[in-house]
Amino acid sequence: MKKFLVFAFVVVVGFFLTGYAFADDKAECISKCEAATKMMKEDFTGALCEINKKDGKFVKDKIYVFVMRGGIVVAHPFRPKAIGADLINYKDKEGKEFVKEYIEIVKGKGSGWVDYKWPKPGEEKISDKTTYVLKVDDKYYVCAGYYK
Repeated sequence: MKKFLVFAFVVVVGFFLTGYAFADDKAECISKCEAATKMMKEDFTGALCEINKKDGKFVKDKIYVFVMRGGIVVAHPFRPKAIGADLINYKDKEGKEFVKEYIEIVKGKGSGWVDYKWPKPGEEKISDKTTYVLKVDDKYYVCAGYYK
């Protein structure tokens, strides 16, 4: 019985800490997007340069900001070859057109979360991912996400 109680306690604490880590990731995504949006409104070119830096202020661990205009990648710190690419028809492994959902959110509410399935960098296995999108203006929006 004692072993079961210890095991149950460890499981409960593990769920609590995991939930706390996700809440922290969520807050980090929102914070980074808000800061990037503010900088883009003040110094658009400087902001894009900073967002494109792998070690810039819009990157923390595995969370980073990227910029889109419609379905086109405008800035991305880890995929410079994607800059200029039109991802409007991108689908996750289950067929969800998540870039179109980004656009729907920024045109509607102006900000929100999009859940989809995507492999982690360097992996083939599909993972749950969520990305926060935030409207900058009528042309641009910023995104930052994390794997659940």
